[in-house]
Amino acid sequence: MVNTWSLYKPLLHGLLKLAGMNRRVVEIESGTAINFWVPSDETTSKKKPAVVFLHGFGSDGILTWQFQVFALANKYAVYVPDFLFYGDSITDKSERSPAFQAECMAKGLWKLGVEKCTLVGLSYGGMVGFKMAEMYPNLVDSMVITCSVMALTESITRDGLQRIGCPSWPQYLIPETVKGVKTLLDVAFYKLPWIPNFIYKDILEDMYSDHRKERHELLEDLIVKDKNFTAPHFTQRIHLLWGGDDIIFDKTEARNLIELLQGKATLHCIERAGHLVELERPFVYNRQLKKILASLHEDGRGN
Repeated sequence: MVNTWSLYKPLLHGLLKLAGMNRRVVEIESGTAINFWVPSDETTSKKKPAVVFLHGFGSDGILTWQFQVFALANKYAVYVPDFLFYGDSITDKSERSPAFQAECMAKGLWKLGVEKCTLVGLSYGGMVGFKMAEMYPNLVDSMVITCSVMALTESITRDGLQRIGCPSWPQYLIPETVKGVKTLLDVAFYKLPWIPNFIYKDILEDMYSDHRKERHELLEDLIVKDKNFTAPHFTQRIHLLWGGDDIIFDKTEARNLIELLQGKATLHCIERAGHLVELERPFVYNRQLKKILASLHEDGRGN
């Protein structure tokens, strides 16, 4: 039987090309390459504000952000990379830290001609986004953070795993069985729609069979000891756009994040939406995201 997920991807990619997007694999250095979805018309895109979407741990970039790309590609220069060990992004280096992911994203964007951008980061993508903003403040002008934290500390890990009822992040985020995929999605959605069992099986085969060892290593390098974490000072404008019913990083984590940002971030919660709010309520999410992006780029400080 044909894998339904492998059928959907070419269809999605074809629609993206009609929307003015193309795939580009950018060599960062020998042995390291990042897959991007980028604007097809490079000349026109340089006249538009650049928006970079950073995906979470459970899926690649374009599957995570497909609805947002279609909504924004006409007005903004949209860039959607895959992190290392997702899609066609790969490295032969042993480095697995968020800082290395951030470095690869920044170098890839520079090679694509992006000098300044707004980052939109979901979950793991938000953590890498914060690292990019810290390391490359001249590149990252502003951020929209969705259901994420500044760093995945031991205490945040303990509280998050207790809320979702799972003993470890790898067991939740790198499922080995159909039941594991169901659990992953059920936790990540406020109200998961009915999905046939064979779809879960296809998702498991297509999305969680490759780079399992490397993704375990990414998670190992992600957790920070509480005593080793100090919140950096960010100069960027930061907006939090949250799933109001997210249980992985709940509203308490959102409020804690605002405190770490010294009250300089705004927060908008979308009710009846979980961790994957951009997929669960895409129209509401896109409406709020458009408002945020308009406020960032209409005040004369946008890229």
